[in-house]
Amino acid sequence: MSAALRRFAASAVLVLLATSALAHDRTTSYSNWDIDGRRARVTARLSLLDASRFPWFFTDDGDMQLKSYLTERLRLFAGDTPCAVAGAPVRLDAPPERLVFEWRVDCPSEGDLSVRSDLLLDDAPSHLHFARVNRDGAPLLERVLSESERTWRLESTQGTNLPGYVLLGIDHILTGYDHLAFLLALLLIEASLWEVAKVVTGFTVGHSITLALAILGAIRPEAAAVEALIGLSIALVAGENLWLLGGRQRSVPWTIAAVLLALAVAATAGWGGVPALTLAGLALFALCYFQLLERVQNPARLRWGVAFLFGLIHGFGFAAILLEAHLPPARLVQALFGFNAGVELGQVAVVLLVWPLLVWNSRRARGRLLVEATSAAVLALGTFWFVTRAYG
Repeated sequence: MSAALRRFAASAVLVLLATSALAHDRTTSYSNWDIDGRRARVTARLSLLDASRFPWFFTDDGDMQLKSYLTERLRLFAGDTPCAVAGAPVRLDAPPERLVFEWRVDCPSEGDLSVRSDLLLDDAPSHLHFARVNRDGAPLLERVLSESERTWRLESTQGTNLPGYVLLGIDHILTGYDHLAFLLALLLIEASLWEVAKVVTGFTVGHSITLALAILGAIRPEAAAVEALIGLSIALVAGENLWLLGGRQRSVPWTIAAVLLALAVAATAGWGGVPALTLAGLALFALCYFQLLERVQNPARLRWGVAFLFGLIHGFGFAAILLEAHLPPARLVQALFGFNAGVELGQVAVVLLVWPLLVWNSRRARGRLLVEATSAAVLALGTFWFVTRAYG
């Protein structure tokens, strides 16, 4: 076994042991509050994946315990007094990967109303909760609640404003480990700041296009397929790094294309969450792209195109967090602009932090070893995400 292969195997083992926690960290839940006077109807939505965090969820009384958990952790207050739950929550019809519950609450006649969410914060401190309030016929307002701000005082605070969505975008990119892994894979072998600028610009343009199209309703891809393809994009770019550093063996592109075609054939039989045509298209793209790389002296000249292409896929991943919030049209443009601006600011911050370290490493005698090991780890990480999201 070659030294490079040994480094890859060791990196893969470490990553696979640690990744399950990372893949779960960025989670969201949602609630609607239809308030009429001192009474309210609550509708709460969370993912089946998030509910599976609880050890009791798959027990015989897991559904009952989840209902109790929701009413205890998602509450309406009148002053300091929690509003009483009027009857047991009812589970509503929802897509297979979602859980939706509805219940009613009655509030005391005195005290300013406030919404408080403690959902999932014990298990996932980075969890975000989108609360949307329709109160006595007034315009809809929404607010993002988190560990640092668990309570929304309805009498004295407005919904999330433009700076709030900017901060949400920054938080989303900084806690989006899959997006960060993709960005790192792109930066690892860039030789100049100009090449870095082109790659980052390609990624930015790509994800900005699909973020806008998805949120404005022009395109609605399957969320599960998008998340799986984000993992695949990470693996392919990291694999390209290793291929370039390892002498460009001709068998590698054909192996990648063959695996993707095999998965496409399996998808025609209903296996996995990624459409067969998508996988077949990626197989053709990978084969053509790697062969094109063999014909150019400076592969960095093509990387911006790959960053743009896969940026289109990542844009759908960025959009998912806002799509589930079902924002009213009047608030949508503000949320879209602020969120995208925050993503870009967070991305620039990551580049400014990582690039000087990569330049320093390139000047070291054994700098290439770190690039190979990091690329191998990112490859394992992307493969893990793709397999668990598409076939888990």
